[in-house]
Amino acid sequence: MEISVSIISHFSLLLFISVLLFPTMAASLGINYGRIADNLPPPDKVVPLIKSIGATRVKLYDADPTVLKAFANTNIGIIIGLGNEYLASMKDPNKALAWVKSNVQCWLPATKVTCIAVGNEVLTLNDTLLSNNLLPAMQSVYSALKSLHLEKQVSVTTAHSLAVLDTSYPPSAGKFRQDLVGCLSKILDFHLKTDSPFLINAYPFLAYKSNPKQISLDYVLFQGSNGSGGVVDPATNLHYDNMLFSQIDAVHSALEKVGCKKVCVQISESGWPSKGDQDEAGATLENAKKFNGNLIKLMQQKRGTPMRPDVDLNIYLFALFNENLKPGPTSERNFGLFKPDGTPAYNLGLAGVSFGNANTSSSSSGGSSGGNSSEGSYSPPAGGSSNGYMSITSDAGKLIEQSKTLVFFLVLSPMTLLAFQQ
Repeated sequence: MEISVSIISHFSLLLFISVLLFPTMAASLGINYGRIADNLPPPDKVVPLIKSIGATRVKLYDADPTVLKAFANTNIGIIIGLGNEYLASMKDPNKALAWVKSNVQCWLPATKVTCIAVGNEVLTLNDTLLSNNLLPAMQSVYSALKSLHLEKQVSVTTAHSLAVLDTSYPPSAGKFRQDLVGCLSKILDFHLKTDSPFLINAYPFLAYKSNPKQISLDYVLFQGSNGSGGVVDPATNLHYDNMLFSQIDAVHSALEKVGCKKVCVQISESGWPSKGDQDEAGATLENAKKFNGNLIKLMQQKRGTPMRPDVDLNIYLFALFNENLKPGPTSERNFGLFKPDGTPAYNLGLAGVSFGNANTSSSSSGGSSGGNSSEGSYSPPAGGSSNGYMSITSDAGKLIEQSKTLVFFLVLSPMTLLAFQQ
């Protein structure tokens, strides 16, 4: 059923009170809004939820018009995803221009599109043709933006798996895989010329899952400062109390080794599942709560990594919702901070919104230009699964490495309970 006007009014009042109480809460929180599901609320119901947790940046996996319309006039920065299945066609400058006009330009400036992520984890899919199409597609999309005088407003990038690294520990030894250096160097040159970020999907969960006996759980859950689990890089003498920072600095080292120290690194995905299969070590509700809660605290503190202490973290949490149609192990469907009904998957102090029996929506990757975007159930592109969406079970799992309390707009009062009633 629809949320009543009374409930919406109460919720709006809660948000207003929250902003007054926590004016800096939204500092740098980014969230991935994936929709491989058939039970999620419509985008216009999701926007208030995203605002309530203080997120100022959202990463999408397609250019679905219903989603982009919902974010109009919200001042939330949007990364639009362009699925892997579109790389071949995007090599054509005319097709790239048509796509940018119909999926980006038409929404500006009301919807604050800040970036286009062309492809996802392409270089580690062992698909030579796809890899060869990546940079030309990025260049064509950028040229399209430039021809429309949008290149200063919207950047172009692509997201990589951490498996692009050959070595990730110690962080100072980080380097790219030799077979990818040639391709990556050209992409990095593109980033330098266009001043666009280098995106990495980094999951300490994958490393722990692969080797729970040798990797400290405290270390991957940002609890290494408790006296256990921290490591020191012997080459730099820098101390790391968590694996994610170690992974990020390994990327920094790899960039420096190929002469691209100035390229900005952003973490396009990182998270922890609240549930998994029996062989998925660490995939528990309690661990998800600790990982995401501690990561949010670090982001709020504007704490940089040991190698880049003065550089704010730019991290997009994965993910907003549990997605019930994602293939793979149970963990794939349980990375969400929220359940489909808008209630928290676990207690992080997130207010949540009850959607009742609102109409559901779902999406495929690739946007409105020849894609499978619809209001109905998700259908993968012909030929298999949609490569436009990240797969948690990527090769990144093979890379194994040896206060202030943040409160998310939670007002425990009778008004809160009333606001969340159906």
